[in-house]
Amino acid sequence: MLRIILFSLSLAAATGLSTMPTSSRDLNASSRGGGRSVEFFDQINKASIIMLDEGGLVPHPMAARIADGIEQVIAKENASGAARSADYLDFEPKLIAAVGQDASRLHMGRSRQDIGATIARMSLRDGLLREYQALVASREKLLTIADQNKQTIIPAYTHGVQAQPTTFAHYLLAWEAAVVRNCERLQQAYQRINTSPLGAAALGTSSFPIDRKRLAGLLGFDGLVENSYDANHVASADSSLEVASALQISAIQLGQFAQDLHAQYAAPSPWLMLSEGKLTGVSSIMPQKRNPAALEQLRTQSSIMVGEMQTVFLLSHNNRTGMFDSRSYDPVPSERPSQVFELFQQVLDGLVVDKDRALAEVNADYSATSGIADALLRTADVPFRIGHHYASTLTNYGRSQGLKLNEIPYAEAARIYKAETKQDFPLDEAEFRETISAEHMVSVSKGIGGPQLAEVTRMLADGHTKMKSDLDWLKSRKDRLVAAEASLNTSVAALAAGASTNGSANR
Repeated sequence: MLRIILFSLSLAAATGLSTMPTSSRDLNASSRGGGRSVEFFDQINKASIIMLDEGGLVPHPMAARIADGIEQVIAKENASGAARSADYLDFEPKLIAAVGQDASRLHMGRSRQDIGATIARMSLRDGLLREYQALVASREKLLTIADQNKQTIIPAYTHGVQAQPTTFAHYLLAWEAAVVRNCERLQQAYQRINTSPLGAAALGTSSFPIDRKRLAGLLGFDGLVENSYDANHVASADSSLEVASALQISAIQLGQFAQDLHAQYAAPSPWLMLSEGKLTGVSSIMPQKRNPAALEQLRTQSSIMVGEMQTVFLLSHNNRTGMFDSRSYDPVPSERPSQVFELFQQVLDGLVVDKDRALAEVNADYSATSGIADALLRTADVPFRIGHHYASTLTNYGRSQGLKLNEIPYAEAARIYKAETKQDFPLDEAEFRETISAEHMVSVSKGIGGPQLAEVTRMLADGHTKMKSDLDWLKSRKDRLVAAEASLNTSVAALAAGASTNGSANR
């Protein structure tokens, strides 16, 4: 998969130009990204004939013949191996050839527009559940690595400059929290997406008493997009935008993560890097280089994903309701997010953190000096700004002398404090040495969500609990859809089996 992502991207694959439809009919007949539109179209036809039969809108013997005809057409087309169309106008002549003119009753109270809107929603929920599963798998990897690094001291950065020490677990749990929010966004989107527009017809329903609730249940939907105008013309746009927005946010976060890691490669001895092998490459001219190819691709593919999700917005922008610009059967490209999330997991699997090197990086700079101001206030009631100014002056002194923070003599630290404040330095040497220790600064953190061991341990436990809950949610949604499809297929097979001998002769 990684090799495919690294080397097999073409302009057509990146832009979708090679499969872009040329008319509104082509748009409804195609599925960008190789989705399951034809499978969903088959389910819709099966649900329609079951509902029509149960509601008495089609006489039972005729419904049986139509159900049998649906099964015949599907089997014949699947056996041929040829690409199938999800356009009803392509399907109906084949059904009529199998059943007779009565086959057109299948389309009672329907339009290609509500069929298309329903396929789009089925595509959205199908892609969403796959993407959700990939994100939860990423969370599991983040939690596992964090659990192994609860006390691994690393430098943290603001403005691209080393700022304070923290732990690798604390850092990774920040990204796990970000992925949790994206999972929550997708869960919330699913609640609105998994509602059925079928039976709305073009926009105003029809004169037939179509049981829209029954259609929704047969297809595994949790409810209806109730207003029939909304179902096809308004909700069809904002449901896609909601998913695209969540995926776009996720792509931006993954790009940030890739950049964090990539920045480490500027150092002669990075404290964080990728394991050598499939995630890295060797320069063709400089044998010493180990290029972090997977990070570059994670950033690149995330950026392309941001663009693709923005395209979903642009296709709906300044558009009248009822237009087809944004109404494909696969309205949010689902192939790239799955690839990007898989690549993210591979990067997590390949992370190598050098604990000693990370601590040396912290100790090489002055990021622990902010603990001095805290210690002076906490132990000697020195006003924070006075302590802050002293720590800044101490930093300037140490850097001017080419010293690391822990190399500054205690006598010099005390002298500088006396010169700054006209007071004796209130910390003895042991207290001063402890205060400027990165490990100490992390351990004495008190706030909720901080890097101290107790809070990291708590957040890890919470993360595992939430992940289990989210896996249960995912399983319940997938199980419901599988059960609905199995029940639908059983019902159609039973109805088709009742086709009469006379009805079969009419074929």
